[in-house]
Amino acid sequence: MSRVLMVQGTSSGAGKTTLVTALCRIFANSGYRVAPFKSQNMSNYSYTGDDFEISQAQAIQAVASRAEISPHMNPILLKPLGNYRSSVLLQGKFYKKMTADTYYKKFALTKGFQIALESLAILQKKYDLIIMEGAGSPAEINLQNYDIANMLLAEKTKSPVILVTDIEKGGSFASLVGTMSLLSKQHQELVKGFVINKFRGNINILTPGFKRLKQITSKSVLGVIPLIEMDLPNEDSLDNKIKLFKKQNTKKLDSEIERLAKTIKKNLDIKSLERLIQ
Repeated sequence: MSRVLMVQGTSSGAGKTTLVTALCRIFANSGYRVAPFKSQNMSNYSYTGDDFEISQAQAIQAVASRAEISPHMNPILLKPLGNYRSSVLLQGKFYKKMTADTYYKKFALTKGFQIALESLAILQKKYDLIIMEGAGSPAEINLQNYDIANMLLAEKTKSPVILVTDIEKGGSFASLVGTMSLLSKQHQELVKGFVINKFRGNINILTPGFKRLKQITSKSVLGVIPLIEMDLPNEDSLDNKIKLFKKQNTKKLDSEIERLAKTIKKNLDIKSLERLIQ
């Protein structure tokens, strides 16, 4: 069975997708056979392969991994339709339209989780390392019992979790402490460290905050990622620069991924991450 590592965030937009993309390339460059995995993704930006459709983000992460794009990398894709309804795609195929209430209360913990674990098992037979991406925040206490994209998955797979937060928006220390406080003790223990994302300025300014974080949570900061200008599509945005993955220049995309990976590798404790997956 292959190893697993999971990246979760204190919020949507914290940098999970970017960090997973970079880690896929970093570990691929180190000789691992790597694959990305996101059990459940909500996005209208998708990649269409040979008779399947998954989130654009996981397709790009597959390129970062130098792996064949597979529907098992994003076994559940929710495409919002408005009025709390979504089209649900399972392992790349349209399944049915559902309301949010039906999805969470009647589907997620039964067929949904079963499908996600089935896809993960298929990937684990083929790859050395699966880098999993969470969705939104693991501390949405109104949804925690149905949240198959974050801690329930990490618990089931016994995956170490890295928690990333966006410092550019402010309140990142409070977001980390607040997220940890809203997790059960069992799930807190799965979190192995923090990553501060989108930082501008002198890192020494943050040192007192790191010490206080360690005192409160017992977890360390594994890296501070600077704000990086990238020419990569966002996961789901109204940004005009969004383009469908199939129209991307793959050579240019690969070059951007490599640049991203080099920058993040310089600012992240990769040795600690390697120890987590041993």
